Amino acid sequence: MCGIVGYIGRESAYPVLIEGLRALEYRGYDSAGVAIGNHGTLSVVKQKGRVNELDKASKEADVAGSVGIGHTRWATHGIPNKINAHPHRSADGRITLVHNGIIENYSILKKQLTEKGVSFQSETDTEVLANLIAMVAKEEKLPVFTAVQVALKMVRGAYAIAVLDADDLGRLVLAKKSSPLAIGVSNDAFYVGSDATPIIKHTQKVIYLNDDEVAELREDGTYEVVSLQSGKVEPLVQELDMSVDQLEKGGYDHFMLKEIHEQPDVVRETMRGRLSLDQQTVLLGGIADHEQRILRAPKLTIVACGTSWHAGM
Repeated sequence: MCGIVGYIGRESAYPVLIEGLRALEYRGYDSAGVAIGNHGTLSVVKQKGRVNELDKASKEADVAGSVGIGHTRWATHGIPNKINAHPHRSADGRITLVHNGIIENYSILKKQLTEKGVSFQSETDTEVLANLIAMVAKEEKLPVFTAVQVALKMVRGAYAIAVLDADDLGRLVLAKKSSPLAIGVSNDAFYVGSDATPIIKHTQKVIYLNDDEVAELREDGTYEVVSLQSGKVEPLVQELDMSVDQLEKGGYDHFMLKEIHEQPDVVRETMRGRLSLDQQTVLLGGIADHEQRILRAPKLTIVACGTSWHAGM
């Protein structure tokens, strides 16, 4: 589980992004990063650790601009470090994106892209998706909004993504499948969040994207939403009637009660991308690369304490 924020409008994006990341830090705190566009240039700042570490690093960087995306990470593919932190850029520098979820067929896609000469810097499935979108846009000469739609039809897994195109920083593209993504709508700006917590301070009008929907938010205040199955859709704009405190508690009276009721969703999210229903098997990314070595091992030692000691037993 990771946290995504985004902004496109007339104000400075960075304060909105960093405030939103702090509100979403419960979704991940291994690393954090932002990408901000300003008059044709795109700056990316990433840092291992919590959002405060990112904020410190950003003091030394150019974070001016009125469009941006941000991410706070709970590591799945690749260890928690600066290289594996989001946002990720395509090898050609055109596509920059943040991602929550797991791309189950990323290794197959990575092999195909590598055979076409694409090089990779990180261990993440997210960098594969960035390069896939860039390749589709280049080969088929498509705008990024359309390229995202085409690329996602090749993808198997769960995702919520926010995408910036270095060639056109007046647009922000979003997509969702099985991972939450909300859009805050105001008169002159759009706010994006994995939930409404970072949005409610700015506007109470919210669009919750449905699965397989792709949205394009534009700096002129217009937007478009399409379904990968049925084409253009007219999204429902909801009026939220909750405080930030109520949102953070998910409508429950207490955080403990919220956590109890969230347990089924937490179990599903934990297993997402690790249970392959079509192949009827369990996928463990960190182990798959060393499968034969493990199978040849004469002994397996489990070192643990506390609850994990009972699991080890």
